[in-house]
Amino acid sequence: MKTVIIYKAYLLAVSETFVAEQVGALRRFQPKYVALARPEPCLAFEGEPLYLTRARPGVFSRLRLAVYRRIQLAPLFHTRIQRLHANLIHAHFAPDGLQVAPLAEKLRLPLVVTLHGSDITERQQFAFRYAKLWDLASLFICISEFIRHRAIEAGFPAEKLRVHRIGINLEKFLPPTDPRVSGLILFVGRLVEKKGCEVLLRAMGIVREIVPGASLAIVGDGPLRPALSTLASDLGINCQFLGSQTPAEVHRWMQKASIFCAPSQTAANGDSEGLGMVFLEAQSCQVPVVSTLHGGIPEAVRNGETGLLVPEGDFHALAEALIQYLKDPDLAARHGEAGRAWVRSEFDLCKQTEILEGMYETLTSVTGARVSQLRSNASGTELAR
Repeated sequence: MKTVIIYKAYLLAVSETFVAEQVGALRRFQPKYVALARPEPCLAFEGEPLYLTRARPGVFSRLRLAVYRRIQLAPLFHTRIQRLHANLIHAHFAPDGLQVAPLAEKLRLPLVVTLHGSDITERQQFAFRYAKLWDLASLFICISEFIRHRAIEAGFPAEKLRVHRIGINLEKFLPPTDPRVSGLILFVGRLVEKKGCEVLLRAMGIVREIVPGASLAIVGDGPLRPALSTLASDLGINCQFLGSQTPAEVHRWMQKASIFCAPSQTAANGDSEGLGMVFLEAQSCQVPVVSTLHGGIPEAVRNGETGLLVPEGDFHALAEALIQYLKDPDLAARHGEAGRAWVRSEFDLCKQTEILEGMYETLTSVTGARVSQLRSNASGTELAR
């Protein structure tokens, strides 16, 4: 069995369950996690990673990380990676790809980099930062057509870009066996500008006038939580802030909710939604989605069939969409059923990972042939001598 190194500088943030899900679905390649350090808090996942430093954040560990980022000096770390006898490196997010590119070049391994969202949509000097990565990477996987278009605009080589979506575990994200909570609207996401929670709260201020029994549950945390909590109180919304939750608890709330709503929008720095795995998870749980015509969301949610999408930032339109589902539960149920069928058809984790492994096979076969040719040429040179 061939080996693929899964690289993230910090492995893994609690919001990066999609990486662990994809890795866990690999069947033809043996994954080996490699990272510089663990984030705090850290997502629980299968496998024993190879870290540059296991130490908790401190002076020594910060110094070691700083030195490595600057000059890639860590002989023992590199030796341990070499002993994995990997055939391929797969980095998630462009900065992580840039970090590991020199090592991939040194080990003569093909490098795959998945572009997820903020790494491509946030405004920055792409050519200045990523020109070397554009040369060294073998393939850039874009999680949506939206991300592919943005990557081309940023200067990424079009011939190395391929759209491939991470799938959803349909056996994990299941429809509920118990009745849903009537009128319960669920938001899941970081409490930052891009996720549009403020827009949702203002929409709920309108909803409560038409459907007084509607309630809102907010799963997630972030810098905007104090301001959002104050706004919810000022608007008199029936709202609970649940903070960060485990993936299992998020799933439980998706099974309880009548509607899933996350009205993402473009942040001031350009940060946009690449696709939105959480929309696929909700649809897999047979929850109708209310969101926005933003980023890659229209590729994840079929407007008018599995959900309702409105212009980003328009809380009046958002309120109308929520009220439509709340007042027509039969429509909500039909769209919920269509959502699971849509995810099963286009985003099944097993099928999508099988396609990914096909990409791996192609890259490792080409690289293996080149290595064999190099060895053959070297042997021929020796014989000539």
